[in-house]
Amino acid sequence: MTKSPLSQRWSHQKWRWLLPILLVLLFLTTLIWLPWQAQRMEANERQEQLIADTLWVEQAIQFQLDRNEEILRQLGKDIVQEKLKPSTANDRFRQLLKSNYEIHRIDWFDEQDKLINSTSESPLFEDKKTEALKPNLLDPHAKNKTRCLEPSIEPNTKNTYLLSCQIPLIRGNQRDGSIVVSYRLQGILEEMAPWWFAQDNQISILNMDEKILADRSAGGSGKNVYTHVRQLEFSGLSLILRTNSNKTAPKLLSNLLVLSVVLLSLGLIWSLLALWRDITRRLAAEGALRQQVAFRTAMENSLITGLRARDMEGRLTYVNPAFCKMIGHPAEDVIGRIPPMPYWAPEAFEEYQERFTLMLSGSVPAKGFETIYQRASGERFPVLIYESALVNEHGKQTGWMSSILDISELKNAQELARQQQEKLHASARLATMGEIASMLAHELNQPLAAISSYTTGAINLIKAGSNDHELLQSALEKANAQTQRAGHIIRSVHEFVKKTESSREAVSIPNLIRSVLPLIELQAQGSQVHLQTQIEAQLPEVLADKVLLEQVLLNLTRNAIEAMAHCPPEQRLLRIVASSDNRTTGEHTAGNNVMIEVIDRGHGITEEIAKQLFSPFFSTKSSGMGMGLNICRTAIEFHGGSLEHQNNPLGGTIFRFSLPVK
Repeated sequence: MTKSPLSQRWSHQKWRWLLPILLVLLFLTTLIWLPWQAQRMEANERQEQLIADTLWVEQAIQFQLDRNEEILRQLGKDIVQEKLKPSTANDRFRQLLKSNYEIHRIDWFDEQDKLINSTSESPLFEDKKTEALKPNLLDPHAKNKTRCLEPSIEPNTKNTYLLSCQIPLIRGNQRDGSIVVSYRLQGILEEMAPWWFAQDNQISILNMDEKILADRSAGGSGKNVYTHVRQLEFSGLSLILRTNSNKTAPKLLSNLLVLSVVLLSLGLIWSLLALWRDITRRLAAEGALRQQVAFRTAMENSLITGLRARDMEGRLTYVNPAFCKMIGHPAEDVIGRIPPMPYWAPEAFEEYQERFTLMLSGSVPAKGFETIYQRASGERFPVLIYESALVNEHGKQTGWMSSILDISELKNAQELARQQQEKLHASARLATMGEIASMLAHELNQPLAAISSYTTGAINLIKAGSNDHELLQSALEKANAQTQRAGHIIRSVHEFVKKTESSREAVSIPNLIRSVLPLIELQAQGSQVHLQTQIEAQLPEVLADKVLLEQVLLNLTRNAIEAMAHCPPEQRLLRIVASSDNRTTGEHTAGNNVMIEVIDRGHGITEEIAKQLFSPFFSTKSSGMGMGLNICRTAIEFHGGSLEHQNNPLGGTIFRFSLPVK
């Protein structure tokens, strides 16, 4: 059943009618609620103002009475210390009365509570109340405290109450009398409550039984609408300060008229401000959007990284200029295309299709991948691609975004670096052989001289017709042994120096050490260094370039031999130790490594030198290039291992490198 055009129009426009109706209802509700709320706020404001003013009056009374007590205590000290005469003390009492009208009288008693002097001729208390002035002997600290007595009616009056407070006079640790100051409670209200507060409020002082002791109401009695009670604390006595405002509750009708006009005015102003604000925001948003579009366009056009966007079907929806320049196709030739793409290399179609299928299934590698693309000219070039999901503002994936990097130069640089590294290793080997060339000539002279001697002896035996075949055989065997020794030395040097391509193969560490041992011995003998080897049995093989490892061993042992050149002969000991690496670093154990240590007893390495030990071109030798240890570390790290050093507890240095097993 289809809806009529009229009902369809109403369904589309009902929200346009409903919104104004809701606004009108909100406006009427606000007109009713605001005056009532204003009345409550005014009542609360009046109550809060009364509380604040009452607190101010209470603090003013407490401050003035504390100030009077402090003045009288100082006067008491003068009486005790300077032994003032009663007439002099009386003059100072009367001077205090002139500046403080709330004080009714001041009396001075001796230690026997006998009146010495007074500012009034009438007695302070009747005889039955004189006992109240005596100190509380049960409290050891009472003689030093001020005490206030319950207010009493002033003699010869009916409604005038006096508040009397006793201030003790102390000489040393003994009580030497007291000063009693009496306040008229009515005078306290008249002197300490400001006129403007008394004009709007009825102020009363009551005892704890709520009996009125003093009252002031310049503006009339309170209406009991806004009241507040504060407690006046005196020494040993508490009274109540009550305020009762003579204001009535706020009128609703007057507030309603005023608030209606204010509300309508504010509504009009708000409407204008809202309209101006919306127009301003819209213009600002449009300007910001134009700037963002221009900025993003300029940024994308200046990128050297290729960008492309594809929808969920793999169709290209966006490419940036860098990508177009990379593949040699304009944007209009590739946007809207679905696979296969014109920049796919024919020989890699299967790889592209497989990756495209994985991408459609949501399996996108987070670390990126390398592949081959084809330019419009047919040239192939390697690229590195990073894929990520393209999500819209609602959090729904609408496709994929790709970043493509042309890594042709990177590949060329890596190949060049590899070639340079091989040349550097070859140069280092030649430099190493240059240092041992002179010793090599010397060492070869010994077996050659021995061969010459043994062969000459054999020839002489033959010429002499000797039949001693054992002697002749012994001479020839010794000559043969020397020949083998010389050949072994020459073969070791030849294999080390000849240039070979870097290749990984299974290498036995014991065989590696034995193959390079003749060259190490050659250097050690020239410096009178004793050589020891310690090789653990059943060491696993490592996957490595044998020539590079031989070069590392020769460099480390040569440095160790040179470090012991100035040591005593008995201290010149070079040890080569090969074992499994069972060290624990943190939570991990390097149990799958083989460790080789070169240990010397030389001069050691200082902290300053250790900081730069593996830096390129840093050397402690006058003729050194500073590349030996740097090349060693590079070679070990090339095999996935690490090279480090530490001080030898017996003196000297331990160089240690570890290699992962095959």
